[in-house]
Amino acid sequence: MKASRKSIEAFLENRKLAIAGVSRDKKKFGYTVFSELRKKGYEVYPVNPEADLIDGQACFHSVSALPVEVKYLLVVTPAKNTLEVLKEAIAKGIDNIWIQQMSDTKEAVEYLKDKNVNLIYKQCILMWTEPVTGFHKFHRSIKRFFGALPK
Repeated sequence: MKASRKSIEAFLENRKLAIAGVSRDKKKFGYTVFSELRKKGYEVYPVNPEADLIDGQACFHSVSALPVEVKYLLVVTPAKNTLEVLKEAIAKGIDNIWIQQMSDTKEAVEYLKDKNVNLIYKQCILMWTEPVTGFHKFHRSIKRFFGALPK
């Protein structure tokens, strides 16, 4: 169930996705990914149970509250919350899920094994969304050099 380049490209081809774990704190990755994907032209639906607005954009309190047409989910929650988010996503019919590094757990990945989903994990989404810049560009170059990028 390892991510392939094809599954990553298929996920990113869709420009509309929810992000569970968006933070109001601009120093946290949950905010960074929200901000960066918006800058790169993605239509994002932030999910944070404690926020009504983030950067002036309406925030959903749960994955189950998302509009029915949202079928792609990026999970950047603390790892202890990931499984619950995934259960909501499956119940909602979301079948394209990217679990950001540090948000994945063995239990969460195991839960999705028998579900019919395009699952990506152990990958950083900012290493794949063009244009890749800064640290993420450097990190991707290192992984490419050592042959560690998905094929």
